[in-house]
Amino acid sequence: MVHVRTLLDTRRARFDGSFNIIYRITHYKKVYTLSSGISVHTNHWNSHSSEIDRIHPNAARLNLKLSKRFFEIQRAILELEDHFSIEELKALLEGKPKQVEEPITFKTFSDKLIKNMHQINKSGNALIYQTAVNRFLAFCGNPNILFNEINYTLLEQFSHSLAIQGLKVNSISNYFRTLRAIYNKAIKQKVVERTFYPFYDLKIKSERTLKRAVLRQDIAKLEQLDLSENKPAKRALDSFLLSFYLIGISFTDMAYLTNKNVIEGRIVYRRRKTHKEYSIKLFPQAKAILESFYQEDSKYLIPILPNNVVEDSLRAKKLIHQWIKTTNKYIKRMGIDVGIPAPLTTYVARHTFATTAKKLGYSNELIAEALGHEYGNKITNIYLDSFDSVVVDEMHLHVIAPLDKE
Repeated sequence: MVHVRTLLDTRRARFDGSFNIIYRITHYKKVYTLSSGISVHTNHWNSHSSEIDRIHPNAARLNLKLSKRFFEIQRAILELEDHFSIEELKALLEGKPKQVEEPITFKTFSDKLIKNMHQINKSGNALIYQTAVNRFLAFCGNPNILFNEINYTLLEQFSHSLAIQGLKVNSISNYFRTLRAIYNKAIKQKVVERTFYPFYDLKIKSERTLKRAVLRQDIAKLEQLDLSENKPAKRALDSFLLSFYLIGISFTDMAYLTNKNVIEGRIVYRRRKTHKEYSIKLFPQAKAILESFYQEDSKYLIPILPNNVVEDSLRAKKLIHQWIKTTNKYIKRMGIDVGIPAPLTTYVARHTFATTAKKLGYSNELIAEALGHEYGNKITNIYLDSFDSVVVDEMHLHVIAPLDKE
């Protein structure tokens, strides 16, 4: 609320001993003053009625002038409504047009979010947001669309358009979860009112991904390949097998491993995606591959990233992505060459470790412990002790053991 009072400012007297009459404006505990241009002596001011006393020779004319200005101020305040500022008030009283702030568009707000992510080296999230925003704006055909113009009908049409283009259910779901996250942030930052929220009745569908595992016998076929004459292919195969030998470690986490992560014969690291800490036994198969990757001038166990790279930056993200892309290209060809029916990708290593452990008779709980997953009721899990590392190591060894030695 904004309050206005007419007062005699007795803090400083003028040269003739009179004092200025002012309008004191209070807005959320902040006080501003506007001069009326009129001054009187204290004996001519009636503090109870906030006007010039009748004994003043020009009381009627001056009080009329004060009242007129008072109502002009009140009218200007009402016109400003909830966007009051003393600067805007002065501009209105001086006859200047009210300055209307340009509304923040969906693109402007999203660009700011993405820029902030890059600044704190969350380049992975930044790329996900940028892709979703670009695709949505391309569909809308309006780069200046406002948040309150994004409604249920528009989102349904966008979903239908993506489906027609052949995108899978989970890919569409990823786009919509990102758009929803942006909208929620805009609400929290008072960019748009919650009453415009378009996601209440929109169901974001998802489906279980197909299993990407292959048989342990298929991994054995890859282990037997001789690629000594093809260094790029061997590098790709070694990367894939290393992921399998380290309980399905992600390629991103592998890329950031350094000597500091090797502790008493184990690989100890914190997964970048979940921030969960892992401690994986370093068996001979994995150790041999790491030795083959060793480069004296690289601080990383696998020389994918340069030493001076800013970790989790956009540059690092692109280098790792290219490594994954190249690995997928080579191992897919290898899979076809050795007769593996399912297409090989970097994800297959993790899924195959879990599936192989299951076929060997290990419990879902133990497999979940090894892969760092929650299993069953999360509340119940709080009261369960983690499996002893020896038990996990035993399963780990059994899964990656060469088939001819089982």
